[in-house]
Parts: sequence; structure tokens; C-alpha cells
Amino acid sequence: MSEKLKVAVLGGTGMVGQRFISILNDHPWFEVKTIAASPRSAGQTYEEAVGKRWKMDGEIPASIKDIVVKDVTDVKAVSEDVDFVLSAVNMSKDEIKAIEEEYAKTETPVVSNNSAHRWTPDVPMIIPEINPGHMDVIEFQKKRLGTTNGFIAVKPNCSIQSYTPALTAWKEFEPYEVVATTYQAISGAGKNFEEWPEMVGNVIPFISGEEEKSEKEPLRIWGKIENGVIVPADDVKITCQCIRIPVLYGHTAAAFVKFKKKATKEQLIEKLENFSGVPQELKLPSAPKQFIQYMQEDNRPQVALDVNYEGGMGVSIGRLREDSIYDWKFVGLSHNTLRGAAGGAVECAELLKASGYINKK
Repeated sequence: MSEKLKVAVLGGTGMVGQRFISILNDHPWFEVKTIAASPRSAGQTYEEAVGKRWKMDGEIPASIKDIVVKDVTDVKAVSEDVDFVLSAVNMSKDEIKAIEEEYAKTETPVVSNNSAHRWTPDVPMIIPEINPGHMDVIEFQKKRLGTTNGFIAVKPNCSIQSYTPALTAWKEFEPYEVVATTYQAISGAGKNFEEWPEMVGNVIPFISGEEEKSEKEPLRIWGKIENGVIVPADDVKITCQCIRIPVLYGHTAAAFVKFKKKATKEQLIEKLENFSGVPQELKLPSAPKQFIQYMQEDNRPQVALDVNYEGGMGVSIGRLREDSIYDWKFVGLSHNTLRGAAGGAVECAELLKASGYINKK
């Protein structure tokens, strides 16, 4: 690309916003032009606004630290010099829904990490390897918003990334009942151990809202567009428990699956290893070359060894074995702030750009 698209990062001082900025440093297609955050950060340089709260590895990128932060509620000022926005704002759900639509109505595409619009019927919730066809609903959304180019697209919850790709790879065997428990890193709450010392050596068996998201969001991803909205699938039942554990990055899932059609272990592994999608065909900058790896070792995947597979954008599956009650069980692992959050949103933006939905203004 001869000229990069200009991006505004909304909520740029938080953990996901910081991850956006880290990923976009030297990105071949996109560059951060504007950073917006709460009114209390507005008017400061990014380095001043973040202060000691920078949580990424390495220093704040030199090209970013002197950008003066804008007030995220000043939609006109934030959107006027950028081609699209990446949203990680920290507001109430109703406030997020309203402000993301306000940005879209300035003819600025919004790619959001937030959950507020995940169940808005004409907003696509995309894992690029799994449901790129849901981009088609954007044209219906534009009609509702009265826009030509502005729209909202979202990525799903980080907790589902460690098991939903495997279930999708096995679609031809018709999984219909799933029990999953996710063991989720503290960065999923936007924190590290310095900020949350109570998590050291601790396990908390509750994460607000996560279980409903983990049970319902895969169904929307597998859904179909009907009459201008996305109708969730209804042929799979998922029940889930979500537990916070003392690791910084990486969500692990233990899942049990019943299938309508019999499959051998060899067939299931082959489907995992050969599963790919549009991002791999298009060679999108953030797309893993191999989306899912299967690990033969009994003690893998492990957070310490495998969370950064394919730069944190791949999914690791292991311990696939027959179950005495269900048909098969397995363990999955994904990076929650890369594949599961900012990285997944950037890959979604790449897909939207490659598909003609995001362009220079």
C-alpha cells in the first residue's frame, strides 16, 4: 500500500488501547493519527496521559508519545482527520452504543473491541477466519444509520477464541452439545499483577457477564443473515463456566463435545490443522499462516510455552481424547489481548479494508 490509512484509537490509554497502539506501530497498512480518551486525559501528550500505566513490553513508540490526546466525546474533532477508528472506550454499554453510532454517522467506520454492539442485529461480530460473510450485513446497517461509508463492526469476546475455532473446524461432524470451562488471564480484566495483587496465587470462580457471552456469542458467529439481520444458530447448545486464574496473558478452555456424526481422532486433528479462511487466502498482515495448531504432547498447550503461537494470533489445541460421557474432550489456548482483543480487531479491520469497506476518506 503506497499510503497508509489513518486510524484513531478510542480509549487509547487503557490496556486494549495500548495493545492497539503497540500492534499498529510499523503496521504496513495502518498508522495511528489520533488518540482519544476521557476528558481528564485530553490535552496531554500520550506519554503524559499514560504515565506509569504503560503495560506493554518495551517503551511507548516514539512516533506516538508526543501525540496530544483528544477528548473521545468530541466526535467531530477526533474523526475529521482519520479514515476509521478502533474503539476500546471505557464507558457504560449504553454510552458506548451511542458514541460508536455517532462516530459511524460521521462516515467513519468503527471497528470495536467493546461488547456494546455485539447483539445489535445488523452489526457484524467477526472472527475473520470463521464468518467473513457477515460483512454483508453492513449494507443493511448503513441504511439504518443513513450513512454511505460509516458503519460499526465488532469482534467477539476473548473467552470464546480458545474453543470456537475448533468447533468450527469440526462443523461437518455436527457438534450439538458443548460443555466448556475457561481459565482466563487477569489482563482480560485490563489489569496486571501490580494492580491486582490479590490474584497472585489465587483463583476466582466468577467473571461478571462472561458465561453468558461464552455460551451465546459462538451461536451468533455461526448464524445467518436473514432480512437484513444476523440470526444466531440454534442447532448447538453451549454451557460454560468462567474462572479467573493468576496468569497475565492467555485464556485456556477445557471443552467436552457431543457430535451427531462419528469422527475419528485422526479426522478431527486433520480438520484442525487444515482449517483456514479468507485471511490466509488474502495474506492479511495480522493473519496467522496456520490458524490452529494441534499439539501431540500430553502436557500442551501451556500458557508459558504456547500463548504466543503465530505472534499470539493462532490457536493451540491439545489433549483431544474420547470421553466417557461426551464424545470427545480437548483443551484450547488463545492469547486474550492479541487474538482475543486488539489483534483480532486489527485483523478484522484488515479484512474490511481488503474487502472494500474501509477506504481513504
